[in-house]
Amino acid sequence: MTTTFPDETMLLDDTARLRAAAAFVREHDSATLLPLLLPGISAPDLRALAGHCHFAHAGLLLFPPDADALRAQLADCGLAVDTPSHPSVVVRERLARRHRRDPAELDVRILRPRVYGVAGERRAVEVFALTVSPHSGLEGIAALERTGRHEAHLAFEVDHPDPLVLRGLCAILARHGARPDGGGYNPHEDGTVLYFTTPADAACGYRRMELYAHGDHRDSLAAHLDRPDGPARPRSDARPPAETLLHLLTGAWTTQALASFARLRLPDAMDTRTAYRAEDLARRTGTHPGSLTTLLRYLTMLGAVTRDDTPDADDEQQEGFRLTELGALLREDAPASMRPLALMYGGPFYRSFGALDHTVRTGQPAFDHVFGENHFDHFARDPELVDVFDCSMAASSRMFRPLPAHPAVTAAARAPGPATVVDVAGGNGELLRQILTAHPGLRGVLLERPHAVATARRLLDAAGCGARCDYRAGDFADVPPGGDVYVLARVLHDWDDDRCREILGHIARAMPAHADLLVVERLLPADGSPSLATAWDLHMACNVGGRERRADHYARLLADAGLRLHGHTPLPLDAHVLHVGKAPLPSPPRA
Repeated sequence: MTTTFPDETMLLDDTARLRAAAAFVREHDSATLLPLLLPGISAPDLRALAGHCHFAHAGLLLFPPDADALRAQLADCGLAVDTPSHPSVVVRERLARRHRRDPAELDVRILRPRVYGVAGERRAVEVFALTVSPHSGLEGIAALERTGRHEAHLAFEVDHPDPLVLRGLCAILARHGARPDGGGYNPHEDGTVLYFTTPADAACGYRRMELYAHGDHRDSLAAHLDRPDGPARPRSDARPPAETLLHLLTGAWTTQALASFARLRLPDAMDTRTAYRAEDLARRTGTHPGSLTTLLRYLTMLGAVTRDDTPDADDEQQEGFRLTELGALLREDAPASMRPLALMYGGPFYRSFGALDHTVRTGQPAFDHVFGENHFDHFARDPELVDVFDCSMAASSRMFRPLPAHPAVTAAARAPGPATVVDVAGGNGELLRQILTAHPGLRGVLLERPHAVATARRLLDAAGCGARCDYRAGDFADVPPGGDVYVLARVLHDWDDDRCREILGHIARAMPAHADLLVVERLLPADGSPSLATAWDLHMACNVGGRERRADHYARLLADAGLRLHGHTPLPLDAHVLHVGKAPLPSPPRA
């Protein structure tokens, strides 16, 4: 059922973003975030960062029309409405420069409602609130900032800041691809912030990170910016160009090292508490001790394992290795295991990327050129491979976690009568499981290929949701009518524009007038900033013949199918959920 109207869209989108940020802060910690933000960070550098700072908050910029609206948003997200606020100097100046406005026009407040981690750690959501009252002339700034997410960031607070520590932390970040992105000193709270952009291959939905240091550290800030009050420039202690290029050219080694680690089931033979000698692991896994030691040392550099610092560590025979939290994601029994992704990216997709030049020359998928058929047909003929592919899709299910709290879903759950969520091409049913588990009053329908329906039935039965589910084996033309919320997750990027219009047309014809459609995709940033969507755009072209798109591109495709984009909000892993409704029918001409 439609829950947004044009004049309410902005406020509802802000509430959803605030709710998603609070959930992110609750679920993550330094040990899991730093390797995602800085892929390939070495174990010593990871220990140095984690030893001198801790994950403190996620930051975002909201645009309430007044203080009452902001308090209502905080209350809707379970955050303290009486959180004190003070002026935000740094963000106000950044907004003024970005939009060429007088800072005096921008009323930006900062507040940090408390959020607790899973182990009770004290954290916060850092809310920058720019008041955008009706007819203030600031609506355009709000729209651009929502799309660009320039102020969204993850912050790590430095435990005992001094110039030497700050210089060392900045050097580590630069060494692993983070780049200065401004900062400032806020006298209202006596704190210094150093902003960075994360590397392009960061596996996290946030593209900026912050080091926060209590006190006045403007000398360190000047070094961070290269000159006081100047724009951020790459630091002089970053890698030389030749070293950077060499690091990039050997990226294939990283992919295959992680894929081999998974294929050999080494993570399943290790754990995060006990150090194992390579010789013992070799016996358990049927591998060559010397070659295994070489692989484990490389994986230590990537942060997938860590070397045990024992008194005998200089003796190669006594070297011990433990699994890290990052490496544990490749265990088969890990929640949302990423082992299937390693097998896909180090297997068939690795082979097809070897022919990327074919795609660039011809515009045709390299996968088809290498394997002689498209990837759907190729996987369908190999039951083991199709199972790995389906599991690899489920491995990214963490991007779905905020969706059960989306206003369209919660409105359906609060409806007086029974409401139904239809998951179109819903894979193994993981997204539908999350929604039905969060809302016991909802019913679900899953439309998928026959083999996937069988897998989804097992998963939903095991989760206790099976009794509230119907299953339809079929294609997009078989979208069942009468649902209240339709979900289309990571489907449209597989197809060209014409096929997308067909798919959306089938859904539009099935949707009642009151129904909502939630589309989950990665959005190409309008400003060209680094994003996982840019990498996936290349992946889709090479392997599927599809593409990622900008939000305005999706809006046009939706309009062609008789649908209207209400707005979109960010999800983990650089994804977004697009909130869509049926476009109103044109008024009949007057007689």
